[in-house]
Amino acid sequence: MSASAPSMLVIAVPAAVVGAASFGLASALQQRATKEVPTSRTLNPGLLVQLAHRRDWLAATAAVGLGLALQVVALAFAPLTLVQPLLVTGVLFGTLFAARLAHRPLDRQILLGALASVVGLAAFLALARPSGGSTVLPGLPTLLPLAVILAAIVAGCVVLSSLPRVSPTVQVGALALATGICYGVTAGLMKVVTGQIRDGGVAEIFGHPAFYVVCVVGPMGFLLSQNTFQHGLLIAPALATITIVDPLVGIAIGVAWLGEKLDSSPPVLVGEAISAVVVIAGIAVLAHRGTQLRHVIEDQLQTGDQTGTAPPTAG
Repeated sequence: MSASAPSMLVIAVPAAVVGAASFGLASALQQRATKEVPTSRTLNPGLLVQLAHRRDWLAATAAVGLGLALQVVALAFAPLTLVQPLLVTGVLFGTLFAARLAHRPLDRQILLGALASVVGLAAFLALARPSGGSTVLPGLPTLLPLAVILAAIVAGCVVLSSLPRVSPTVQVGALALATGICYGVTAGLMKVVTGQIRDGGVAEIFGHPAFYVVCVVGPMGFLLSQNTFQHGLLIAPALATITIVDPLVGIAIGVAWLGEKLDSSPPVLVGEAISAVVVIAGIAVLAHRGTQLRHVIEDQLQTGDQTGTAPPTAG
């Protein structure tokens, strides 16, 4: 049964926005908690053990649970094409919460870059509107090309982030990209898993390889996200990258593996191109300003600023 327009406005939209705020708060709390434990190697599970003893991290876990519950409510009353663009506002909420938690003023350029990324991505998702498709994975000849590309990018990002002389900006960008890919793969395959549950019951998923891939890739993405937050002084560039890559990978999986169709009419393609330019511009602003502010913060930390004045940066 389709949801009515009043239900979408009264229930779905507020649920999606509050859910995005919950995800943003969770990211800000996770970043704060990762700074309170020793720096860990990439994909070291010991980091999660250390974080489990931090109050901020436990609160972040509760915020994630609330966000997921609200996302389910929103999807029950509105289509994915409405809910997903609203959820990307989590980038803005994360930026605001991180600045607040750190008692720092909100940097205008960081806010502008985050806003451009959110608006561009939301517009792209609204225009793309995948339709059709199935929940049955194709054979290996169809699966392998995209799977190999995504796996190679993740592996390359992990290796790059571990190099001793790589710059902090590149390190965080690589970790965020790998995280977004893992999240996107998890989301795409969860559609397959839920389809198996709907068609054959819960027991059916244990005989499907997609379930086991989700069990590996999902936790790996979560651990990579904690590595990302720990190595980044600013949350906005990393969170924007993760939030952008995640749905784009999910769309790629839907089209390449599940047979979904995208609107390819000329007006839509033009709109998607403009949206992509806005996203790229937002990321460029975040990366450039993030590098500048990183140097400011590092200099203040090294000199042991005694004035009590907070660094001029957002989270």
